[in-house]
Amino acid sequence: MLLKRTYDEDLAQAGYFIGCQAKGEAVVVDARRDIREYLDLADRHNMTITAVTETHIHADYLSGTRELAAATGARIYVSGEGGDDWQYRFAAERLHHGDQLTLGNITVEAVHTPGHTPEHLSFLVTDGAFADTPGYMLTGDFVFSGDLGRPDLLDEAAGGVDTRYEGAKQIFRSLKNSFLTLPDHVQVFPGHGSGSACGKALGALPSTSVGYERRYAWWAGYVNDDDEEGFVSELLDGQPDAHAYFARMKRQNKEGPAVLGPLAPLREYTPAELSAALESGQVVVVDTRGQDEVHAGTVPGALNIPGAGKAASYGAWVYDPEREDTPLVVLAEDTEMAEELRDHLLRVGIDTVTGYTTSLEGLHLTTPEMIGVDELASFDSALVLDVRNKSEHSDGHIPGSEQLSGGRALWNLDQLPAGPIVTYCQSGVRNSVTASALRRAGYRVVELEGSYAAWSERNLVSA
Repeated sequence: MLLKRTYDEDLAQAGYFIGCQAKGEAVVVDARRDIREYLDLADRHNMTITAVTETHIHADYLSGTRELAAATGARIYVSGEGGDDWQYRFAAERLHHGDQLTLGNITVEAVHTPGHTPEHLSFLVTDGAFADTPGYMLTGDFVFSGDLGRPDLLDEAAGGVDTRYEGAKQIFRSLKNSFLTLPDHVQVFPGHGSGSACGKALGALPSTSVGYERRYAWWAGYVNDDDEEGFVSELLDGQPDAHAYFARMKRQNKEGPAVLGPLAPLREYTPAELSAALESGQVVVVDTRGQDEVHAGTVPGALNIPGAGKAASYGAWVYDPEREDTPLVVLAEDTEMAEELRDHLLRVGIDTVTGYTTSLEGLHLTTPEMIGVDELASFDSALVLDVRNKSEHSDGHIPGSEQLSGGRALWNLDQLPAGPIVTYCQSGVRNSVTASALRRAGYRVVELEGSYAAWSERNLVSA
């Protein structure tokens, strides 16, 4: 049996390629939309992808299940659990608790593990060439290394009302009735790693085991003592802010993401061509430099998405494809970097990257407005806005500031005053990203130099 983990550092998202070498067939679980990695794995191991499935209706990225099936002819399997409200709306075969997929000697069994979402499935994998019982479990957003999937996203991202409490109870039952009934040796492969907003304390290890989690996980004592109330309270406490774009991902993944097919080549813009396109409002520039370079001068209305490494995460903060379809032109060193940026943005449903430029020279530039920490007290601002997470704000903030995380700002413009807004994060990265989106939306934004780190250092020295 071949089991390969594919991992996106940007969104801390894991997918899995499971193949039978004897039969030359493979199934992909939780694929993303840029599918080249899965096709390359199949070619490298002389396999055909015959099935594509996913653990649940994802909120943090746009599923590549339909994209991969269209490219390979594979059959699509999705959860049929969770009730009518949580049924996928596109053509696919439904999997229910206990259903199996067979690839040669390999058996993949669906296990209904609700809680993170009502329809959530985990997959038990048996390598029949070596054993007649499961040795592996793909847990999606159910069990992570050292943590559990959050049960509050339906409230935070899908318009639910107090579904978090029932979701937490469902996770408790899923642990008791499904996960902890397995032998200790079963290896666990989760759908996310450290950095994902789908849990509050995810470990960085790529896998764990049933036995390890049974003995050392924070939740183990609650389940062992049958303390559901304590478990629910602990699980719900301190969950990170859910990014606003999660609601769009839920809707699109439920209805079925658009199938892109082969992508058109990206156009390289000359300075003159880009200047003309900007003048007529035909494109938006994505400035991929760090905040210090952006602060020295950038294109008016440019969105700051610093580098390809976190382009999906930050891109979904600053550009909402449900509200606009203006083509994006990315600042990139070359075609390869531009295509990488496009791939990352495709993962969150931003399909409008049409070109790139290697330089901003020759373009009209503007300098974003900044303010030093010593000037803050005397500056006449309408609002001091902390764009960090709620937990960071609770741990310490500039007195009088209000909190609205960067991943929610563009969707809560009605909360913001017309007057000058002073913004800050921890070190300045998220601040620059969020400020670029707010400026493009028409707000006067003044960034605090050095953000909260500089303010804390200054006030510590003063004390």
